[in-house]
Amino acid sequence: MHLTDLDILVTGNPPPCHGGRYFIFVKLTTSNGITGWGEVYAATVGPAAMSAVIGDVFSRHMQGRSPEQVEAMFRAVYSAGFSQRPDPTVMGAFSGLEIACWDIIGKARERPVHALLGGRLGERLRAYTYLYPAPGEDARAFYTSPDRSATAAAVAVARGYTAVKFDPAGPYTIMGGHQPLPEDLATAARFCTEIRGAVGDRADLLFGTHGQFTPSGAIRMAHAIAPSQPLWFEEPVPPDNPAAMAQVARHSPVPIATGERLTTRADFWPLLRDAACGIIQPATGRVGGIWEGRKLAALAETAGAQFAPHLYAGPVEWAANIHLAATCPNTLMVETIETPFHDSLIGGAIRVEEGFITVPDAPGLGIDFDEALARAHPCDSDSLHLEMQPTPYMPGPSDWAGG
Repeated sequence: MHLTDLDILVTGNPPPCHGGRYFIFVKLTTSNGITGWGEVYAATVGPAAMSAVIGDVFSRHMQGRSPEQVEAMFRAVYSAGFSQRPDPTVMGAFSGLEIACWDIIGKARERPVHALLGGRLGERLRAYTYLYPAPGEDARAFYTSPDRSATAAAVAVARGYTAVKFDPAGPYTIMGGHQPLPEDLATAARFCTEIRGAVGDRADLLFGTHGQFTPSGAIRMAHAIAPSQPLWFEEPVPPDNPAAMAQVARHSPVPIATGERLTTRADFWPLLRDAACGIIQPATGRVGGIWEGRKLAALAETAGAQFAPHLYAGPVEWAANIHLAATCPNTLMVETIETPFHDSLIGGAIRVEEGFITVPDAPGLGIDFDEALARAHPCDSDSLHLEMQPTPYMPGPSDWAGG
């Protein structure tokens, strides 16, 4: 059995677009006709350019090999171009292809992916959700309103969720970290207070940011939100400075979580070595795939850190996260996105029930991917999957309309 063919689907994500503007799915086919599905997370270039990178990685390093050679293929992609360092674009391309390899291996062996990684440690995983506006609700009003977020949190908890994430700290800018204003600190504290009041002790609060602050600014923010006892403060400073993250961790009363924008052990090791975070959040569709993700979880376990796979993508990466997380003793929880489109793309094979996910036992990723539906929603944009504000942060109500 060897890999013969690659198909790339850039699928537009219909409104409300939770999980990004589009999803990049990859379909691999073997010499004996087995197909596997994977997903590439958050391309750093446009979808056409990213598709070209995916095609090059496959033809150069994977085509003709056995899908079981995940370690050898990883080493080739990581090192063959005289790079041998983390590269989010190339490793993102490989990550989606590697996920598809595991789907193939599981189908060929008639075993779920988690059984090939050492076996699941339990039947269910704890799930968490971002707080999103209700259908028809004005997004700008929602993301700037502590009361509306508190209402959404109460709804999520009533559905069984035991953790909710929100990001009230302002826009993300390409200019790097800034100091929060007194108004920013007060707004963040109000969000935490209102949401804590709505959920009581029934749920953890997950305070999200996207590298918005300088180290001293992040420390100020951590102390502002600490009275509501959030479980984590996510990516408080830009991800390119592990020393700054460690500085925040030493002074923050709230545990630090990070990892969405990092790739491979080379990026995560300095953070774990220097106790710069207590929770790692790799995106399986960027970090190097399922096998590299399992190594990361073990590295984090050794450092006393917990594992909480990130998701701002489609349901194929979600399925990969679930199989991986099910095998890790230090798994804390997994992020989820629930929309009818996500559900339909995988035939309702995996769902959140009372705040928990039942780990699938069907072969491979355990999903029934609807290729026809994915193809029926082609991406009609060359925008980036995620984009930062192009100008420095200037405070004002018009600058922030939610994440």
